[in-house]
This record gives sequence, C-alpha cells and structure tokens, in this order.
Amino acid sequence: MRTLAVVGTGLIGTSVALAATRAGLTVYLADRDESAARTAAALGAGRAERPEAPVDLAVLAVPPGQIAPVLATAQARGLARGYTDVASVKARTEREVLATAPHPSHYVGGHPMTGREWSGPLAARPELFRDRTWVLTPTRVTSKQVFDRTLDLIALCGAVPRVMRARAHDDAVALTSHTPHLVASLMAARLAGIGAGTAHLAGQGLRDVTRIARGDPRLWTDILASNAAAVTAVLAELHRDLDGLLAALRELAGAGGARGTPAGDGALTELLGRGVAGLAGLDEARSARPADGPDGHAGGGRNATVPGAAPPGGTPYRSHLDIPLTGRPGELSRLLGTTAALGVTLEDTSVRCAPGRGNALVVRLTTEPPLARSLAARLRAEGWPAGDGPVTPAAPAAPRAPGDGARRDGAGRNGTVRDATVRDATVRDATVRDATVRGHTRRDVPVLPAAGGR
Repeated sequence: MRTLAVVGTGLIGTSVALAATRAGLTVYLADRDESAARTAAALGAGRAERPEAPVDLAVLAVPPGQIAPVLATAQARGLARGYTDVASVKARTEREVLATAPHPSHYVGGHPMTGREWSGPLAARPELFRDRTWVLTPTRVTSKQVFDRTLDLIALCGAVPRVMRARAHDDAVALTSHTPHLVASLMAARLAGIGAGTAHLAGQGLRDVTRIARGDPRLWTDILASNAAAVTAVLAELHRDLDGLLAALRELAGAGGARGTPAGDGALTELLGRGVAGLAGLDEARSARPADGPDGHAGGGRNATVPGAAPPGGTPYRSHLDIPLTGRPGELSRLLGTTAALGVTLEDTSVRCAPGRGNALVVRLTTEPPLARSLAARLRAEGWPAGDGPVTPAAPAAPRAPGDGARRDGAGRNGTVRDATVRDATVRDATVRDATVRGHTRRDVPVLPAAGGR
C-alpha cells in the first residue's frame, strides 16, 4: 500500500494520517471544515487536497450516522480502491452500507479502541494506536484485497487486529464505552454552577468519574442513537441497581444514619462488593497491556484545574493571543512544542482560518489576563509574532477531567499483521465469531469473496 485518503481530520483521522505518513505513505486529507484539514496538513499528516487517481485505501473518520452516505459519495467519485472506517458503532452502519453503497464488497468496518481526553487534529498522535485493539467487522461480501489492505494499515499503526461480528462489537462497547460516557456525563451535569469553594475541593475521585464526559455532544448523540438498543439494555440494569441503592440509603437516612440496619447496610455492602468483583476481570486484562504513557492516554493530566473558576488571586476573565502561521513545513508542530513547554494545554489552543489574513491559519492561545503578557513576551522572544486578541468572560465549566474517550477496551501484543490468520472465523458463511488475528502466514487468512451476492 502506497497511498491513503483520510476523510475527517479529527483526533482519530489525523492520528491515522500521521502514522501512515511516518510509515512513508502518501496521504490525502479531506474534511468539511477546511481549517481542520489544513491544520492536520500543517502538522505533517498529509496533503489537504484531492488525489489525482484512486488511492489504495480510504479511511472514513466521520460519525457513525455519516459513514454510509459518505462512503456512497466517495465510491461514486472513485476516491479509493478500498474503504474502511473508524466509527464506534458497526451493526447499523453495516446494514446501511450493504443497502446503499455502490460497491459494498470494497468496504470493511473498523474501530480502533483508543482515544484521548482531547478532540480535534491538534490532539492527534501517530503512536495513538500502538498496542491497542483494532476491531474489524467484515461482511460476507468483503473482498480479501480490502481486508488485507486494512490489515496493512493496522500493522503500520502498531495496533492489534481483532475480528468480531458487528452486533457483538456493539453490545460490547455499549457496556465498556457508551454507557460509561453517559454515566460520566450525568455526574458532570451535577457540577453546573459549581462555586469556587466547592470546585477547590474536587479531587482525583471526581476527575476519575467525570473524565470521559468531555466529548463532543453532537458526536456522542450520533454514537448513542446508532447503538440505542444495546445502551438501553445496560442502562436498564443500572436503573435496577439505582432503585435498590436509593431504597437502602433512604432507609439509612430515616434511621438517622444509625448503624445496625441490616437491610440498608447489606444492600450497600452487596453493591459495593459487586463493583470490586467486576473490576477483577478488567484489571486482569489490563495487566497484559503496557502501562499508559504520559501522552494523555489515561488519567493524570497536567494542569488539571477547574476552568472558569477564578484561581486564588486570579480573575474570571480570559485573554487570547493570536499567532498567524506562514505555511512553512513543520511550523505548527514547532509552535505547539513551544507553547506546551510554556504550560499551555491543548484545551487552551485552537486553530482557525483567518479571511482577513489571506485565509492563513491562525493559532489562538487562551489564558488568564495576568499571564497573557508574559506568555506573549516569551513567544516573541522565541520568534513567534504573538498578537493580542480580545478579553472575554470565562464560561463556567465542569472540572477538567483528564482521560480518554473509553475507546480503549481490549489488550494485546504488538503483532505483525503480515503474518496473520483469522481463527474461529468462517467468513464465507458469515459466522465470524469473536476472533483474534494471530500469527501464521497471510495465505492462511480465509479468503473473503471478492464480490457477488449478499
């Protein structure tokens, strides 16, 4: 594989593009937001332009509900010889693709189980997929050539492939990703209007519970709508547990919190014990996976504070510094390295096109006014033309919650996918059981039908 197209240059799409570019592929970038595609290109992820000829593989990094229409459009235009996606819901997408795609055999569903606490191209990392599970959900019509090219992509990203049925995948992520996001959001919503005094009492426990609530609400609405049935089943179980928990706590509250109420104490102890037991299997699986690195894959972010709440002696206002880019190769990466060294986080960094500057990219840094002048002076000393932007009131927000989007389910070794076989999978009669792609030779991979009936 020599050429790749990435449609959708957010966190995952840009990370795929960076990994592919690092491996020597020619990568073409597209996004309905021009500034996102140009930002990814400025980071070295590829070219923000259309390829002159069909590429070997196209990665659709758009929300689940958009996969089928985007695929149909791309295939009609002849963008690529093969297609895959990175969406977190597979069954609905599979049905829509089989019903609407001009060439459904040229597509295989995919989902890399990884993420970060940040979104957008600025958060992208080429090593994001290293040693992470990457699920593939081939159908009975998926061609072997497209399947193999997608395995090549997974290999160059350093991920570990796993083949699953689309429905089994969706049931699994409803429990391990989608419902946890909803629960975190419900808890984070309790923090609206939190006062500065209470915010300063927010410890690691609150951050651990709410850290995945920072996702784009529109994207997560699409994800949850696409997997509503499976998520509903998990929420119903939680609902039953919450009913029992409320009953126990009300009994204890009615007793003035006195001990010696067997029903209340017993219900609480039983629920907490089940929680400890439930983590045992997860901890065992995690023990096989390398520890999370310092690049934001999990927990413990730097500068974990409460945005919008005035720091001691601080101010509830924010200043902006605008830094225009000239388009020199590697310029954006160098600037991000400089700002990170000065303590500016990704959340406080944005990139936009500036029509008044010839549509050039402009990086905007956001910080407290007392720090803005010194930050601007240090940037200018480094040779960056930092100009003052507007001062705006700080919007109240929930405590910063470092962590990823819970798309990190599964573990595994860094396998070489060129030498692979699909075990426990009979693709020709569409009985792909949960199967791991493990080491034998490429010719041992079951041959998927190149085309034909569904």
